[in-house]
Amino acid sequence: MVVPAAAETRKMADDPPKPYCARYKCIALTFDDGPWPYTPELLDTLKKHKAKATFFLLGRKVVSRAELTQRIVQEGHEVGNHTWSHPDLTKLSDDEIMEEMTSTSDAIERVIGEKPAMMRPPNGATDARVTRLMAELALPQILWTGSTLDWQARDVAVITKRTLKLAKRNGVILLHDIVPETVKAMPAVLKTLEKQGYHFVTVTTLLQGRELEGGEIYPARSK
Repeated sequence: MVVPAAAETRKMADDPPKPYCARYKCIALTFDDGPWPYTPELLDTLKKHKAKATFFLLGRKVVSRAELTQRIVQEGHEVGNHTWSHPDLTKLSDDEIMEEMTSTSDAIERVIGEKPAMMRPPNGATDARVTRLMAELALPQILWTGSTLDWQARDVAVITKRTLKLAKRNGVILLHDIVPETVKAMPAVLKTLEKQGYHFVTVTTLLQGRELEGGEIYPARSK
């Protein structure tokens, strides 16, 4: 065995460990529009596979399912703001946008003790004005690298196939825990991706220590 020189040994000791997703093949599964009655089954599946996910929650559903919201966080998942009632933000006034966002952040804070640190615009609908307002709220805009369109498919086999096809290292996949077929597809999805070496992480973990600016879009849209 080759023994490193003393100087090299010190250097190795001083080097900070690489971020998790620099060491492992990571993917972020994200679920929109909940929490919903199907969410507990999804949480059970994620727990079985030791997988972490990010949930973009609607404020009105957080209020009616406070304990379920708490469970999401207690089990190590991340939550984000997905507005109060799922409108197209680009079609609202500034005041209406701010009300959608602040009412949801306040509801989440009342339930879990802290405000969400990110948001997802419904349907990915954003523009320069929405971006400016999200910057005022210090909320980055989280989009995706691939959408399963599960809300249209409503078919377990189709959703499974689409999710696996969209999977890539550091990918952000859009799914919905309000779609029962999506929840039913997840055991096969997780099992298959595990065999391919994937680690299931939150969006924050995927960022590898990078802090997003308020209003910043991630992943960046291709031009």
